[in-house]
Amino acid sequence: MRHKVAGKHLGRDTGHRNALRRNLINDLFKHERITTTETKARAIRAEAEKLITIAKRGRAHSDAARGVHARRLLLSRLNNPDSVSKVYDELAPRYEARPGGYLRLLKLGPRKGDAAPMVMVELVDREEV
Repeated sequence: MRHKVAGKHLGRDTGHRNALRRNLINDLFKHERITTTETKARAIRAEAEKLITIAKRGRAHSDAARGVHARRLLLSRLNNPDSVSKVYDELAPRYEARPGGYLRLLKLGPRKGDAAPMVMVELVDREEV
């Protein structure tokens, strides 16, 4: 029984799993759209939305210390200054009127090699390139 065991292990040990999540979220913020398996997408969805919310709260207050704190929280979780600046300077203002639900999962069907269910994760209200 898996009582009180939260989250998916994704067939990896802790460090590898954390690195995978961090890399997927960084790629999502960089490209605003990624293709991955459904399980990995569900694993990163909540964390990515929380990071956007942290940036929104940091920008919403006029207190400069809150903004610095929000940036440092983002940096500690993303470990990539470019992603932090994009989330804080571009994504947070884009979603300031939206109360949540910043990501969309679009099912793509099974992957050819192993029939794993694939999805496209994208930010809603993004500009088409």
